[in-house]
Amino acid sequence: MAGEPNRIGKKARAAIADDAPIVISAVVIWEVAIKRGLGKLDAPADLLVQLERAGVDLLPITARHAARVGTLPMHHRDPFDRLLVAQAEIDGLTLVSGDRLVRRYGIDVLW
Repeated sequence: MAGEPNRIGKKARAAIADDAPIVISAVVIWEVAIKRGLGKLDAPADLLVQLERAGVDLLPITARHAARVGTLPMHHRDPFDRLLVAQAEIDGLTLVSGDRLVRRYGIDVLW
């Protein structure tokens, strides 16, 4: 992800502090688990439990999301980011990302 890995943009931070609904995709849990397992990311082993306790909504990956990834333009090559874009588009969600490439998809991006 572009930008500083341990920081979130001011607008996104304000939206979260403003009690906006928070939806965490299974894609995020999946990517964190992989990077944690490879030693590339320091994340809690019980991240999912912590998110559930925090009351965030969890977004599963559906067949519709997966199919949309295959029809997206190749603005971005990262499969996780492409799946997040598909989910944001299909579910009408705002994607929180500092990655400038995801903005090319015409979805709402907050950072």
